[in-house]
Amino acid sequence: MTLSLPQQPSSVTRARHVLTTLLSLTDVDDEPRGHLAVLISEACANAVMHAEGDSTVDVTIAINEHDCMIEVGNRGTTPERARLTAELPDPLTVGGRGLPLIAALADTAAFLDEQPGHVLLRITKHLTDHDSALAPGRLGG
Repeated sequence: MTLSLPQQPSSVTRARHVLTTLLSLTDVDDEPRGHLAVLISEACANAVMHAEGDSTVDVTIAINEHDCMIEVGNRGTTPERARLTAELPDPLTVGGRGLPLIAALADTAAFLDEQPGHVLLRITKHLTDHDSALAPGRLGG
């Protein structure tokens, strides 16, 4: 599913509701559902706060049997300091915890350089334990 949302705080809630609705159609456990809610909220909040001008917040959600992939994009440039590590900023720093939360909760997360002037964050989260999902003769991914 792909959404193009206005650059406003209510778009974070809308994206989270769409994800929650899509996940309700699956048998995904509560823990990955909770992680995905945080992931999409943080990614969309960053897009709303840091997008240029009247950019839209473009969200793509793809769910298959084992994984959920979320892409959040907007007009702008990826800041050089936008590293995806789980290292939190100084405790007295205001803000700056979104990307570390994403890095800690996602199985993969990366900014992609696909279009100049466009920021795109791709996040993936495993919905099942891949080790238990692997049966003899099946390939995992």
